Amino acid sequence: MTDVSEASAPVPLTEERRIVTAIPGPKSRALHERRLAVVAAGVSSALPVYIERAHGAILVDVDGNQFIDLGAGIGVTTIGHTDEAVVSAASAQLAQVTHTAFGITPYEPYVRVAELLAEHTPGDHAKKSLLVNSGAEAVENGVKIARKFTGRRGVAVLDHAFHGRTNLAMTMTFKSMPYKAGFGPFAPEVYRAPGSYPFRDGLSGTEAAAHTIAYLEKTVGPSDLACLVVEPIQGEGGFMVPADGYLPALQEWCSTHGIVFIADEIQSGMGRTGRYFASEHFGLVPDLVLTAKGIAGGLPLAGVTGRSEIMDAAHAGGLGGTFGGNPVSCAAAIAVFERIEQHNLLAEAQRIEATLKPELLNLQQKYGVIGDVRGIGAMLAIELVEPGSTTPLPEAVNSIVAFAAQQGVLLLSAGTWGNVLRFLPSLAISDDLLGQAVRVLDDALAAL
Repeated sequence: MTDVSEASAPVPLTEERRIVTAIPGPKSRALHERRLAVVAAGVSSALPVYIERAHGAILVDVDGNQFIDLGAGIGVTTIGHTDEAVVSAASAQLAQVTHTAFGITPYEPYVRVAELLAEHTPGDHAKKSLLVNSGAEAVENGVKIARKFTGRRGVAVLDHAFHGRTNLAMTMTFKSMPYKAGFGPFAPEVYRAPGSYPFRDGLSGTEAAAHTIAYLEKTVGPSDLACLVVEPIQGEGGFMVPADGYLPALQEWCSTHGIVFIADEIQSGMGRTGRYFASEHFGLVPDLVLTAKGIAGGLPLAGVTGRSEIMDAAHAGGLGGTFGGNPVSCAAAIAVFERIEQHNLLAEAQRIEATLKPELLNLQQKYGVIGDVRGIGAMLAIELVEPGSTTPLPEAVNSIVAFAAQQGVLLLSAGTWGNVLRFLPSLAISDDLLGQAVRVLDDALAAL
């Protein structure tokens, strides 16, 4: 007689891709039918396979299919799914204190996360932090603090930026569909300027910065700007790495005019690029740094970290929130910082770039639709265009994503025109898995 527990035991998770059903499989299709009845249509999914387990760089769906994950939950599980140290730290904290509200009765893990952020964000000046729940909440609070400190209202952002889906954050976001269409009225006093997009504008960093600054000086004027919010490497907009000298020139202009320079490192921070923060690649020391995504290994946590005199501008009670800096999430974040240090995970991001980027460049030589290969560390992308032009090819990206899913590789799209494939693997991914993913990508490009 078969033991029931043995019969129902899941197949062990191995570090390989394995497709055993159609994609999506029958159990995923059944779950999707349930979902359609009760989940709002606006909450979409790129691939309707329902994940049951995950570890490292592998996702396992309810049908037993195993996928190489090149998205890491949109850059969240940077150190790997279900990292043992994160699971252990969160589990231990869960059994001690799950919630008190830091604004009512505080606790040590929140303080420790603030200490770690002060230590690892760029610059050796005195810093303080506010912990919140999500990237959009960090953006909103960063702007709020900058306005309080400067006494000004204007907020400057760049073309192709993505800063979130809450009211102010979606106003700051560049792309209308799907993030803004029909959701107005939008927040006032947000000013958008051209940025640096070397593949498309052909400008040097100095030229692009002059263009940005001239635009802002003409359309709003520096004396009315509280802050300039920039992604050192743009995320949803398409992983654009600005031309050399662009960001330092913007920061110098901000410093000259008393404008708070805010680095939105929500997607690019926490070791993603081979440094703790992408700002370090450009010699930036932002006034405020926004973190989220990878900071807590998959648990909801975000932060605003900055110069003490700016952070202290808000009056007592002016900052906070019920769940911000939840102790379980804070325990996980402490484990993430420790994991990065103890296992030299910054070097792992550099390894991924050294392994994956040459392969993408080789594919660019082979396929004319790859107009640009860009990125730093484990934050890489290819932009697909009509060969010999900059005309976007979003349909090619959609085809590649669908093809790869059938072969057990999860890819994410990005870009203002939806024509960018972004690669955000966890730092736990092996060279072998990267090689398998590249071979699938090669086949997908050939199938175009």
